[in-house]
Amino acid sequence: MIALDTNVLVRFLVEDDAAQLAKARRLLQKAVDSNSVCYVSDVVMCELVWVLERSYKLRRSEIGQVLGRLLRAGNLAFSSSEKLARALEAYDAGRGDFADYVIREHARASGYEAVATFDGDLLKEPGFVAV
Repeated sequence: MIALDTNVLVRFLVEDDAAQLAKARRLLQKAVDSNSVCYVSDVVMCELVWVLERSYKLRRSEIGQVLGRLLRAGNLAFSSSEKLARALEAYDAGRGDFADYVIREHARASGYEAVATFDGDLLKEPGFVAV
């Protein structure tokens, strides 16, 4: 099993560099063919959203569809697909960054009731409190 860096997923998803896309496809196809999985960390998922938003100007709804497909992919493994799915649901409906919701899900899973923040938009949502 191998872990994927953000740039591998970006190349695979946006297809903007032919040489790197071919390499990313070969790597992922090898995982499919050998019935193995590639690990995608929560940090990579947060970076992926940031890159898709900032560099490629994808809308939240488009990013939500992409992340949903990744979370359902049989040859990708995540440390906690349940936390990521809840964060994605909140991201789709909320105004915060995807990373904010991942932070909240990790805090909740660790037994903490809320995340202290200065972000006014997040203060309107459950699980966030003002500093």
